[in-house]
Amino acid sequence: MRIATFNINGIRAAQRRGFEDWLRERDPDVVALQEVRAPAAAIPSGVFGKYHFTYDEGTLAGRNGVGVLTAQPPAAVRTWSGTALLRAPGEEHADRLDLDPVTLARGLGEFAGQGRYIEVDLAEAPLTVASLYLPKGGLPAHLQKPGRMREAPDGGARYDRKMRFLAAFARQLTRSRRAARAQGRELLLMGDLNIAHTRYDVRNWRRSNQAEGFLPEERAWFDSLLSPRTLVDVVRSRYPGVDGPYSWWSWMGESFTNDVGWRIDYHLATPGLARTATVAGTDREPSADRRMSDHAPVVVDYDV
Repeated sequence: MRIATFNINGIRAAQRRGFEDWLRERDPDVVALQEVRAPAAAIPSGVFGKYHFTYDEGTLAGRNGVGVLTAQPPAAVRTWSGTALLRAPGEEHADRLDLDPVTLARGLGEFAGQGRYIEVDLAEAPLTVASLYLPKGGLPAHLQKPGRMREAPDGGARYDRKMRFLAAFARQLTRSRRAARAQGRELLLMGDLNIAHTRYDVRNWRRSNQAEGFLPEERAWFDSLLSPRTLVDVVRSRYPGVDGPYSWWSWMGESFTNDVGWRIDYHLATPGLARTATVAGTDREPSADRRMSDHAPVVVDYDV
């Protein structure tokens, strides 16, 4: 079973840059999408080909939006907002699904309507897959230096928001993992986590120790998610102790050409599923002018 995660940075822009060709040629069974960035009515006709598209667009116009493409209609869907959209292959519209309510972990309510998380049970395998778009965040107040930041100083507000999300999401993830296990399912969390976990996940890691996405407290949180009994970083397990493979490069300068990237897009799998991974890697385009997004798809083949 070929499974991919891809932050497409806007479905309409990704379509213009070749997303449909990639989807057809790679032929994955499941794709987790982040930053779809479109209301359901504005998603281009036929862009998802043969797939069923399950989607939480959120309430922030032109931002966020997470979805899952599956070969068959999902057996069950869960979102933090309690609603989702489902578009079958060939349909021009999307059906709104009213879902069973999910009990949210403490602190998660403020993020429930932002289109950041969707979870589906596959019909064709005992597997629950989730698509996550984690907030980018910012720097804590004591590291903010006017004139040395691309964004205006905010007193640490974006940093504080991200740290609240991390604490709440860790609790929610434990619930999802245990619920999947109780149903005899493996869990696969995929998406843009906006955190590079180790020095091997950032090209210029020495200069990034005070950059959002590589702060010690963010990396410590990532540490807390992983263990041989809970979740496994599938791609890193296939590439131990080597730089990359990166999944994000800035649009600016020669970052992509020189492979000055970050690995912030992940497959985090329960151990039983992780052990079945046979091939894992990043679909990095051959040249900068052929990029579909500032992220690249991360694709893993599982022997399910």
